[in-house]
Amino acid sequence: MLCWRLLLGTSIIAALAGLCVLDATMAIPGVVLLPVAVVVALLATREVLDLAAAANLRPLRWTVYCGNLLIVGSNASLVVFYYNFHSLARVSYTWQPLRSWFSTEGPMWSLAIAAIIVFLAEIRRYREPGATFANIAAALFAFVYVGVMLSLAVDLRLAWGLGALASWVIVVKMGDTGAYTVGRLIGRHKMAPLISPGKTIEGAFGGLAFSCLGAWLTFRWLVPHCVPETVEPGPWWGWIVFGLLVGAAGMVGDLAESLLKRDVGLKDSSTWLPGFGGVLDIIDSLLLSAPVAWACWAFGLVGR
Repeated sequence: MLCWRLLLGTSIIAALAGLCVLDATMAIPGVVLLPVAVVVALLATREVLDLAAAANLRPLRWTVYCGNLLIVGSNASLVVFYYNFHSLARVSYTWQPLRSWFSTEGPMWSLAIAAIIVFLAEIRRYREPGATFANIAAALFAFVYVGVMLSLAVDLRLAWGLGALASWVIVVKMGDTGAYTVGRLIGRHKMAPLISPGKTIEGAFGGLAFSCLGAWLTFRWLVPHCVPETVEPGPWWGWIVFGLLVGAAGMVGDLAESLLKRDVGLKDSSTWLPGFGGVLDIIDSLLLSAPVAWACWAFGLVGR
């Protein structure tokens, strides 16, 4: 099983790296990676709906699929925006906060429209008191947990280049690796035994150390070559804070999905990736860390 995990994990990393290289060669940024994000969103939506069904929550599945497709797909307008108006970023630093604000407008409007669709669909199928409130809540949760989080990840690529996207993924996954390795070697004190018995406090500190190492490597060697010329470097200590904040958010994301699975009595979000589980089991730490990484870039902590 370990060999299979290593082989599959290496294959996934190689595929993602290849897609990033291909995206970097395109005239329009994000034209390759945005469809990938849409596919991931749809697969993750299915698994969230399956978890909800295990908890006896049954929102209308088509409304949730359409909502997350709309939310993540709305970033297509941002692809055009950044391609056509990228030169505006050269005017002055004051353009950056406006650009960051604009980047969330499409997904937020899409979220509002998706919520309206859910309410209309539930109004149409209502027959008797019972689960309507819970079903609506489950649908809105899926929109935020999958759609909004992945939209922020897409904007990392569009607003600050592949270096920003890579910094987020590398820091989070280095943290995952460090937490697992250190926890297996010297872990003694359980961090959240009722939610995830295998996670330890020692592993958490190891994960943060690995996240900071990943941040240093990324901002020292990769980011300077993979961000637009208009992006200025942040303060020298920004990578330390970035590593700690994004690494910690990744751990929370991992625990959050474990909480959902524990609540409904499931080990994995699905079984279609042997050794890994499902899509949510792979991206859980990335989802809740996406807004933290986005905020670090948007507020100039690591680039502006």
